[in-house]
Amino acid sequence: MVGKSLFKGVMDAVGEGCWPWERKRRKERRGTTKGTSSFGKRHTKTHTLCRRCGNRAFHRQHKTCAQCGYPSAKLRSYEWGQKAKRRKTTGTGRMRYLKDVSRRFKNGFRCVH
Repeated sequence: MVGKSLFKGVMDAVGEGCWPWERKRRKERRGTTKGTSSFGKRHTKTHTLCRRCGNRAFHRQHKTCAQCGYPSAKLRSYEWGQKAKRRKTTGTGRMRYLKDVSRRFKNGFRCVH
């Protein structure tokens, strides 16, 4: 009986016992909280729709768009992002006005009334 009460005292002092396999189990439980269970708590939106580009990239707290840089006057673009520039440059959209300019230039910008 003396040994049993001594073991109970060790259990109370440490919490879960001090056997090596119990320590390992405790460590594993502590390490798993960074993954799946943490992702479940993500239910708030940091980004909302941008007025200028329409993407969901406008940061609500920073009040700036991560895509186009709104509200700054110039569009956000960097020299290290050549492919990103190609996606957004002239010629990737409809060019409603610009595609008529070359034809009008050939005719000397005549005014048709």
